[in-house]
Amino acid sequence: MEKQKFYTSRVALVSFSHFIHDAYTSFLSPLLPLIIERLSLTLSQAGLLSTVMQIPALLNPFIGLVADNKGLARWLVILAPTLTAIPMSLIGITPSYGLLLILFFFAGISVALYHVPAPVLVAKYSGDKKGRGMSLFMTGGELARTIGPLFAVAAVSVLGMDHFHWVMVFAVLTSILLYFTLEREEEKTVIRRNGSLLASYREIRHVLNPLIGILTARAFMHASMGMFLTVFVERKTGSLWYGGLALGIYEALGVAGVLSAGTLSDWMGRRRVLFWALMVAPVAILVFVFTTGVLKIAMLMITGFTVLSTTPVMLALVQETARDNPSAANGLFMMVSFAARSFAVVIVGAIGDVAGLENMFTISALVGFTAVPFLLKLEK
Repeated sequence: MEKQKFYTSRVALVSFSHFIHDAYTSFLSPLLPLIIERLSLTLSQAGLLSTVMQIPALLNPFIGLVADNKGLARWLVILAPTLTAIPMSLIGITPSYGLLLILFFFAGISVALYHVPAPVLVAKYSGDKKGRGMSLFMTGGELARTIGPLFAVAAVSVLGMDHFHWVMVFAVLTSILLYFTLEREEEKTVIRRNGSLLASYREIRHVLNPLIGILTARAFMHASMGMFLTVFVERKTGSLWYGGLALGIYEALGVAGVLSAGTLSDWMGRRRVLFWALMVAPVAILVFVFTTGVLKIAMLMITGFTVLSTTPVMLALVQETARDNPSAANGLFMMVSFAARSFAVVIVGAIGDVAGLENMFTISALVGFTAVPFLLKLEK
């Protein structure tokens, strides 16, 4: 069987759009202490902001089905960066908690419109190296979550919360760039079918069902570290900059994780890479919580590398399995992923309110160990 070509420039283009898009969704965590103080929010209310942004993910399978049947991937990827940037850039001037929830809900719709078709384009551009392609694509997202928080803190320091909305200009320019460059490339990959969600689920259920358990277990670790790390560090040190730096370290190692995990899984196998990541991650979180100094920083780095590295491997699994309706299949996977994270954020936030942040991290790590039995159910 002839090998399929890996189109580096095309994968890089979509990965760049992922970087710009996700930079705006990363603004919540670093600015959360300021939002909590400004609107007098509890941790549960703060966690609900992220949950509201995840609710539109329930539409992911339907978005994927439309993208498969109508070939709308190009327009969804072009428009999403700007549609996401507008509400996320306005959070600094939002006067009430209710209006803030509305902004995050509209941002969530745009997030769903982007994340369903984009990995499908990457999978088609990646040929036989889908793991490598997903690693590069997810590296764009992780770089955004590394640089985005630092950019947000710097922008607030320079512009202030009242003028923070000017940062949306970068997304508008990106959408213009995608319009003039992505169109020619994507025309070669349009998928026009008449599939159904049921047929898509049947095609990938032997992979998706175990992944549901893995995603749920991982979501608790992902939510506690990604959402409340800055709050934890800021309360320990009294410095918002230290909180942003800690999140930056966590996300930077996440970049290394996603960049290497997919490529390694092309060579070592998907299950093996997932096993090591899912075993090491909860141990690293536990050690991080109960240590200090250099060891604490080292565990933070290991946690970022392992917790965040699993997504490109799972995306590659789904796209390898889904032949007839790849966007709909990815929509099902993304719906489960976002729903699990939304559920976990509310739960860990409530645990943090009742039992404290240290206990919240500990419980999240213990839940993380439950991913291993589901991993063993994945077919080779």
